[in-house]
Amino acid sequence: MLINMNIISLFAGCGGLDLGFRLAGFNPVWANEYDKSIWDTYNFNHPDTILDRRDIRNINSDQIPNCIGIIGGPPCQSWSEAGAKRGIDDSRGQLFWEYIRIVRDKQPLFFLAENVSGILAPRNKDAFNYILSQFEQIGYRVSFKLLNAKHFGIPQDRKRVIVVGYRENLGCGFEFPEPGDEVLTLKDAIFDLESIAPIPIKGKVDSYHPSLPNHECADLGFSSIYMSRNRVRSWSEPSFTIQASGRHAPLHPQASKMILVAKDKRIFDPSSPQPYRRLSVRECAKIQTFPDQFIFKYKQIADGYKMVGNAVPVNLARVLASKIFQDIVIGHKASGMVEPKYDNQSWMQKTAILT
Repeated sequence: MLINMNIISLFAGCGGLDLGFRLAGFNPVWANEYDKSIWDTYNFNHPDTILDRRDIRNINSDQIPNCIGIIGGPPCQSWSEAGAKRGIDDSRGQLFWEYIRIVRDKQPLFFLAENVSGILAPRNKDAFNYILSQFEQIGYRVSFKLLNAKHFGIPQDRKRVIVVGYRENLGCGFEFPEPGDEVLTLKDAIFDLESIAPIPIKGKVDSYHPSLPNHECADLGFSSIYMSRNRVRSWSEPSFTIQASGRHAPLHPQASKMILVAKDKRIFDPSSPQPYRRLSVRECAKIQTFPDQFIFKYKQIADGYKMVGNAVPVNLARVLASKIFQDIVIGHKASGMVEPKYDNQSWMQKTAILT
């Protein structure tokens, strides 16, 4: 059976997950994202994908193209340790049902959903188990695992829950790839920018970096919460988690680690060889393994950090997508179930840095 490698992306954000799947051989043909501050970035970097800008609750499944797979990350703030922790009782947490609804109606061969580690917290156990049971009831064999991105070619400590479902009639379940031994560092990720100073920005971006797109950094104060723990990793370590907030961005490794002076209180080392500053949007993007050709469009510095921090790291997406490709496309091609039909490979050529 000849099939397209078409997939759709829900809660797409700027499309880190989409890019990783494209690099693995899939073709994102349609995406949904409701946040208007992201639209320009998505359209610029995914010109061949139709972007539906409506509230997902107002989209009928028959308005969505048929596909081999569905990917996406339903909003995670309600499950997050840093968020309100209301889980499924929060309106954002309930958007998981919209994801399930569309998977049920479209019946793709597979789906992949990403969420924060807080979804596994004891307070969310019943809700998460119920979500898994709903996927099973609509005909999917479901696997999930907490992964740290640093074990999969991402220079960052980043723990996220990945849920993958294979349609029951495929006769197999998803087995997560084994973590690698090599851990990439900040030096691997951003040392090439070490001599290029970013433009400090407090809010609105009136002046963009003249030579390096998105090399602007948040020039904001440091709260007592921020100063409660060390925010500096050295060049020889992976980054702290890249968060969806400039105010909470890690500090650049040019500075010394912060000094503990009391319980939950640190100060900047006065003898640090270089000043303390937050990582720029571009540096965060490189740590998230976005290629340099991927340009983020924003007028407020906060929107740049938000897009980068909410994204699935491109290399992690590609690793997972490659395993799915191996299982579903190559495995079932051998059995005569499917035969892949490939579409444009423009990002394959433009992102040789990732291959």
